[in-house]
Amino acid sequence: MPLTGECLKAGYPAAVLEVLSGVLQWWDGVELWLTQLGLAPQVALLMLVVLPVCWWAARVLDRAVGLIFARLGHRYAGDAEDAQEPR
Repeated sequence: MPLTGECLKAGYPAAVLEVLSGVLQWWDGVELWLTQLGLAPQVALLMLVVLPVCWWAARVLDRAVGLIFARLGHRYAGDAEDAQEPR
């Protein structure tokens, strides 16, 4: 599937359009292969690939946000010096 229209109007270099076209063709093949699988292999693929990827992405995002808050000096409400003691 060649990239035309808006991409060409935007003035992207031909090499970028070639790479994007290749990625889109690859993704179309993966999508076709995945949709032709039965339900059980799709669920197994989800459990073996997608869930660990999402878990690691969440860990990286949590770590990045923690570092940003540490850099900005953010304190949790429970860490405030004037927090009231529970009675």
